[in-house]
Amino acid sequence: MTFSPTAESLLYPYGIDQGDTKNPKSDDGTSPEISISVPFTFYGKGYRSLYVNNNGVVSFGVNVSQYTPDPFPLDGGCPFVAPYWGDVDNRWGGDIFWRQTQDPAVLSRCSADINEYFPGIPFTAIWAFIATWDRVAYFGTASKKVNTFQAVLITNGDIAFIELNYADIQWTTGRASGGDAKTGLGGTPAQAGFDSGDKINYYNIPSSRTPDVLNIGGTTNVGKPGRWVFQVDEFVAPVTTESIDCLL
Repeated sequence: MTFSPTAESLLYPYGIDQGDTKNPKSDDGTSPEISISVPFTFYGKGYRSLYVNNNGVVSFGVNVSQYTPDPFPLDGGCPFVAPYWGDVDNRWGGDIFWRQTQDPAVLSRCSADINEYFPGIPFTAIWAFIATWDRVAYFGTASKKVNTFQAVLITNGDIAFIELNYADIQWTTGRASGGDAKTGLGGTPAQAGFDSGDKINYYNIPSSRTPDVLNIGGTTNVGKPGRWVFQVDEFVAPVTTESIDCLL
């Protein structure tokens, strides 16, 4: 399929027609190691490869098959970005797409976003990586509930950002994580945020691993419900808590 965003949509375009690669249909699966053309700096370390893991994680250095999320910081030291870490099983529905891009139109949109949210940092993107979980089901599903969300990594070769975008979140938990097969709720709900692996630089999006993560599409740290943005080459605290949840 191809996704063309409307004016209201926060997701960047994705799909085969956009030149994306698609992960295999697999429980707890992952992409192969993906070499990236521009190093991505994540808290002082430059990475030249990454993995897109079916369970809602983009990781550096090692793939991630764990399906029940732990809170950040993790003990294992694996650096990763988690738009929605939960027990995805796309054998029962949905696809995971990814691509790296230097397309001028995409980079122009990336630059505009970052300059809007971080006006004190003149920024021109030279590379982006877009990973999208499109209408993915959960392990043990006995329903038609699916989730759509996205992680976008953006850099100018020095300064680096991540965007986490949420289009439609209908479930929080797979059955193996204690969730109800008919509702996709209960048990240990999904985790969202990022972890640099150093036990110092990490962030748990509020409501992670609670039932309220179902409503993550209504939360933000940049004034746009459904989007969280972080500078990740060095730690920059999110915007004040007044903008965390636009539903309050």
